[in-house]
Amino acid sequence: MRLDLDSVAVALGGRTILDHVSLTVHTGQFLALAGPNGSGKSTLLRTVYRARRPHSGTVRVDGRDLWSVPAAETARHIGVLMQEQHTGFEFTVAETVALGRTPHLGLFDRLTRADHEAIGDALDRTGLTSFAGRRVGELSGGERRRVLLARALAQQPRLLVLDEPTNHLDLRHQLELLELVRGLGVTVIAALHSLDLAATYADTTAVLRDGRLVAHGPPAEVLTPETIGAVFGVDATVHHDDGVPRFVLRPRCVCPDDCHWSCRTRRSAGVGADAG
Repeated sequence: MRLDLDSVAVALGGRTILDHVSLTVHTGQFLALAGPNGSGKSTLLRTVYRARRPHSGTVRVDGRDLWSVPAAETARHIGVLMQEQHTGFEFTVAETVALGRTPHLGLFDRLTRADHEAIGDALDRTGLTSFAGRRVGELSGGERRRVLLARALAQQPRLLVLDEPTNHLDLRHQLELLELVRGLGVTVIAALHSLDLAATYADTTAVLRDGRLVAHGPPAEVLTPETIGAVFGVDATVHHDDGVPRFVLRPRCVCPDDCHWSCRTRRSAGVGADAG
């Protein structure tokens, strides 16, 4: 599924949250959204799955205005994993994942064999098969995160919208989750705080600042020391590993000679001496 944002703008309480953002995610591509807190990443994602209607501009899926597509159709094709999502703690893992099939069912339909196969595949892909009978409330935050991803996968979406999908996950499960998402073959748009993860798994990166699109393109071209410094206010050194950028980030010194210990330590080591 192809996704196009054409000059999308959103304002809340008289404040501009997204300022005429335009970008394209081609079918099967993985786009990572990067930017500091409050840059508009989550709001942009909400416009993609119809939780927030733009004040101006257009969101299109496969060339169709998202708001002209029946809600039931978009629910079948767009899977969502947001930061604030919750589920009933008394449900079992299998019951929660089965909710991903709801958009494919009529009001009184029962789960079919195909539905059960989709649920089982989602549990297997996320390493949760052995958890199927456990209550969600018994799980850790990271395990619950994987349950919610499994629910989205059971939906069998063509477009996957992820807001900080690696939250609460340990390092191994962060990598496993993004390896899984990368290998699905569907279109993905994901907000990621980790620049290293964005550079490793995304085909393209869009960098936001104060609701505006600062840069958009391949991670190696977009995530430069200059862009990182301007957007995040940190000093960055970028190394490349087989063409994939890797980042060493340092706090930027903005204080005088009696500044805080991290700047003094860096200066004494000869690191970032020109930053102060």
